[in-house]
Amino acid sequence: MKTDKVLFVCLGNICRSPMAEYVLRHQAQQAGVGARIEVASAGTSGWHNGKDMHPGTAGMLRKHGISPAGFTSSQVHPSDAESYDWIIAMDDSNLDDLKRVIRFNAEQTFKLTDLIPESGYFQVPDPWYTGDFDETYRLVSAGSQALLRKLGLL
Repeated sequence: MKTDKVLFVCLGNICRSPMAEYVLRHQAQQAGVGARIEVASAGTSGWHNGKDMHPGTAGMLRKHGISPAGFTSSQVHPSDAESYDWIIAMDDSNLDDLKRVIRFNAEQTFKLTDLIPESGYFQVPDPWYTGDFDETYRLVSAGSQALLRKLGLL
């Protein structure tokens, strides 16, 4: 049985990408396909390496019955292109940064919102700046469901 390896990427790896990591893992487990997917997250900046996720992200996960335990922020590495089947960015800036860090493959590396064009969003807004963790959760959840469908897991 093939295991899909997914890496979510945002700027600091404390808000959007950890939320996506935990939401996708939870959705896969709920669908009974948790063993068929490995999920991680990283940031392009490294500003928060070794730190826990933002309290707003942790609170939003708890609100939806997802434990935020066990998270530690990390940075994208050039070898990630070989380690992951899918590298999914939260916005255009993250995607541009990834092009400078990894061997870029457009079929493997794209924005989460590319999976949910009906959302009307071209990127997942950063709640670090907007303060709107609910909207980020809504988009991450919809994008995660779309990814599970794309991978044939739903």
